[in-house]
Amino acid sequence: MNIIFLGAPGAGKGTQAENISEKLNIPNISTGVILREAINEKTSMGLKAKDYMDKGALVPDAIVISIIKSRLTKPDCENGFILDGFPRTVPQAEYLEESGVVIDLIVDIHVPDDKIIERMSGRRVCPMCGATYHIIYKPSHRGNICGRCESRLIIRDDDKPEVVLSRLETYHKQTEPLKDFYGKRNVLKTVIGQEEVEDTSRLTYEVIQNFNK
Repeated sequence: MNIIFLGAPGAGKGTQAENISEKLNIPNISTGVILREAINEKTSMGLKAKDYMDKGALVPDAIVISIIKSRLTKPDCENGFILDGFPRTVPQAEYLEESGVVIDLIVDIHVPDDKIIERMSGRRVCPMCGATYHIIYKPSHRGNICGRCESRLIIRDDDKPEVVLSRLETYHKQTEPLKDFYGKRNVLKTVIGQEEVEDTSRLTYEVIQNFNK
């Protein structure tokens, strides 16, 4: 089964993609990773991508899809794959479709914006040992101090409310229209993100099992 996960930043789609990758024994293919691999292996498309990246420019969709298609020919994709990070826009989805890459199922992990802001802006990280906390769901017993190494906890730049809002605005404008695109093709299924990751994982797996019947 060939799957794409959708969801706003902080909705947990990456976690669910990893879980399904393990359960179905299919690779979770990150666009960023395969771009770097193609560059390191000095493939023709990898070198073309490097030219754009060295200039700080976006790699054209045609090059990205060519690299993706090459990755999908590897033996570990015989029983399916999960695409992570592509497509992000309707034109990219159209390009992917026209290139002959077949997608069987789109799983949309839906979490309301206010919940995402609460989740992400409440996260705290220890800059020394890397321990993660949440002021509501997983607070440190030491308050703003790491319970493991006693360093002062910080808020990552990506988790600051103004940054989270900006990322959500970009998602709603650029990526959310993919739901209409794939909905018209009858391959879109929505999973309502739950408070507990395990509950979301269970619902996600049920959707995939039922779709595969």
